[in-house]
Amino acid sequence: MAVTSEAGLSPVEAFALVGVVGVGAQWLAWRFRLPGIVMMLVAGLILGPFTGIFVPSRDIGPLVGPMISLAVAVILFEGGLTLNFKQLSDAAPGVRRLVFVGAPLGWLLSSAALAFIAGLSWQSSIVFGGVMVVTGPTVIAPLLRAAKLHNRPAQLLQWEAIVNDALGALIAVVALFVVMVRQQEMDMSHAVMTVGVGIAFATLVGFAGGLAVVKAFREALVPEYMKVPMLFVLVLAVFAVSDMVLHESGLLAVTVMGLIIANADLPSYTEIYRFKEQATTLLLSGVFILLASNVKLETMELLDFRSVLFILAVVLLVRPATVLLSLAFTSIPMNERLLVAFTGPRGVVLLAISGIFAEALVSEGVADGAVLQPLAFVLVLATVVLHGFTLKPLAQRLGLTSGDAPGVIIVGGSTFTTGLAKALDNLDVKVLISDPNRGQLRSAREAGVPTYYGDILSEAAEHGVEFIAYSTILAASDNDAYNTLVATDLAPEFGRDAIWQVLRSKEDRARHALPSQLGGQPLNDGKTLAQYLDLLADGWVFRTTRLTEEYTIDDWRAAREGVIPLATLRDGQLRFVTRETELSGKAGMRIVSLIPPEIAEKIRREAEESARQREQAKTEAKAAEEEAAQEGAVEAAEPDGSEDDAASNDAAPQSDESPRQREKARAEAEAVRKGDGEGSRDA
Repeated sequence: MAVTSEAGLSPVEAFALVGVVGVGAQWLAWRFRLPGIVMMLVAGLILGPFTGIFVPSRDIGPLVGPMISLAVAVILFEGGLTLNFKQLSDAAPGVRRLVFVGAPLGWLLSSAALAFIAGLSWQSSIVFGGVMVVTGPTVIAPLLRAAKLHNRPAQLLQWEAIVNDALGALIAVVALFVVMVRQQEMDMSHAVMTVGVGIAFATLVGFAGGLAVVKAFREALVPEYMKVPMLFVLVLAVFAVSDMVLHESGLLAVTVMGLIIANADLPSYTEIYRFKEQATTLLLSGVFILLASNVKLETMELLDFRSVLFILAVVLLVRPATVLLSLAFTSIPMNERLLVAFTGPRGVVLLAISGIFAEALVSEGVADGAVLQPLAFVLVLATVVLHGFTLKPLAQRLGLTSGDAPGVIIVGGSTFTTGLAKALDNLDVKVLISDPNRGQLRSAREAGVPTYYGDILSEAAEHGVEFIAYSTILAASDNDAYNTLVATDLAPEFGRDAIWQVLRSKEDRARHALPSQLGGQPLNDGKTLAQYLDLLADGWVFRTTRLTEEYTIDDWRAAREGVIPLATLRDGQLRFVTRETELSGKAGMRIVSLIPPEIAEKIRREAEESARQREQAKTEAKAAEEEAAQEGAVEAAEPDGSEDDAASNDAAPQSDESPRQREKARAEAEAVRKGDGEGSRDA
């Protein structure tokens, strides 16, 4: 039973509590790698029905509904901003099928499941069946990031979720008008006209709003500092104007508006989108807390065992049948179809609009309309929990994810980056070297390292590189300005703690130093590319070392005096080194470093001696076995341990040691110096 407080919270206290709990729940979800939506729903239930600390209808009052509606409008607009047609590529046929075939088919099958399994009336079934077309972009986006899906299935799920959110709401509106026609004996032609005009008007308003923004921003009719506020206000206005003509049509209008802006190629698009993404994160936190805390436990008593059967049918029958039939006879592989078919979490839009339609049905005399809101809440909770924990394992089973192996994109081809890539490859780290100069990639291609010829910041790279498979960026080209541009541009997407850069030349001079907001973290506290190439020309080599219980970080330091540590791999996490004093290791950690030639030679001799001793031990063991067999008593003879237990397990010598490679490194270093860090990015 919920504990209630008659006094409740003041509106200021309520808003502060919603913000702190919502954002806090998302942070905890990130920290412990749990589905964020689940954490927010649980937090809302604890605040509301379980403890009575926060009850929106009591503490905020009649503004709860409008606040949720406007927040959902902004969330859907932000979703529309991600719908760039250039990113669709080979996923376009599948998206068209999921929208034009999947949406009506999903409505039909969901309505049938509601009527025949959940036992609802036909009125409630066709209305809520339309609402269930919505799959939840707010839930899909974080799931895709966590699962690291390949590009095409990720695009299918993302586009379907965003476009069908608006379509689902409109289908429910159409269904509600059908119910009203039957209940009130309204004129059918009038109802059709109302719905048709409303949908056309919403599309027109969204289109006009998007074009107005594009024209104003392109022609500098709005100053830079007012672009985001202007856009925010215009989104709310477009939603409100459309909703005046037809309820819930505003969702279509803001989605169309976002779609127009996303495909207009605005110079300020990136800044706008990043702000809207942050605003959406905050709004999403608030909406889920409001919806969950406003749930009434007594309404849950309206659900019975048939509701459980219905949810199972949705997950195991309705969703798979909808997707598989929609994608039948397409070129999309079966494993991708299966992944999309068994991934259909519902989110905030379904929760928000189900309450509106439930009230409308009850007012029309449809008694079981009251069941829709608790049924929607349980459906969202069940599908979010299920898909939150199963999407990644399912994608791995179907071979549609990059897995948990760390990945790094190295920008800039050279002898140094090729050697580093080969050393990282020894640790099973996925590496890609990118450079807009084809000649700079020659050494990487010869060494068998995956490469991308082109600018890593280009639109072509967005389609040609599976960025989701990589978690770390190292900017190490021969052009300091380009390195800084890459590090600065990719930092918001990857996180600044995952962006690294070789030291810029003249960085130590005040007139050339850049503020900390630009560029990436310095690799090993400061060496330029030319300095690294000089070391390779002098015979330095890359080595990977595994620490053990016996061979600790202190042993490594003592035996490798003067080496330059570059990266560490620990518990599956790759980190480049900023300062050697930061190194702290435990058994199993791997270290990638540059080693002077004299130490490399010492390691080689030690490795040869160790190999000789092992061969001798094997020979002696074999002789002992033969002697024991002749005496009729066979005893196993084993060597006294392994290199991995007592030694550093350094990687085998690499081709960087060859005279040809050293000469090439020397030539590259000289070329970098002549360019004074300005390099050449020409093909």
